[in-house]
Amino acid sequence: MSSDGRTAVCPGSYDPVTNGHLDIITRTSRVFERVVVGVVNQPVRKQQTLFTAEERKAFIDDAIADLENVEVKVMSNLLVEFARENGAKAIIKGLRAISDFEYEFEMNQLNRKLAADIESMYIFASANYSFLSSTGVKEIATFGGDIGDLVPAPVAKALAERLAR
Repeated sequence: MSSDGRTAVCPGSYDPVTNGHLDIITRTSRVFERVVVGVVNQPVRKQQTLFTAEERKAFIDDAIADLENVEVKVMSNLLVEFARENGAKAIIKGLRAISDFEYEFEMNQLNRKLAADIESMYIFASANYSFLSSTGVKEIATFGGDIGDLVPAPVAKALAERLAR
């Protein structure tokens, strides 16, 4: 697939997808003609995911059904290779806090070394999602807390079932 600069990749583990993730994906879809959400099959930074890659993909597919220019794919290779396979010239990620910046700065430098022709771009989290993380959502759900306004309804239901104590 040729790269024309109109396609962006939004990668992540999305375990689970949150409304913050969906906000970044939606905002990206307003800037780029085509957005490919890359669901990382086996994240390196995390021990094990709560949901399989296919389950995570299905949650996102359901949540973005109204975004015609967004598709979701499971990825099992280097991010820059995934971007190239999908004709993307941009990698889009959300930033919430300084800790996100430090990690993403390092990843950007590595990705630039591997693929200088693919740009990493960052969208700041909306204020109402700046605190939101998949880890935090899982912790709240583990103890029966209300996550209804943090994740899509099917995700909240699946978390309640999977994490029931």
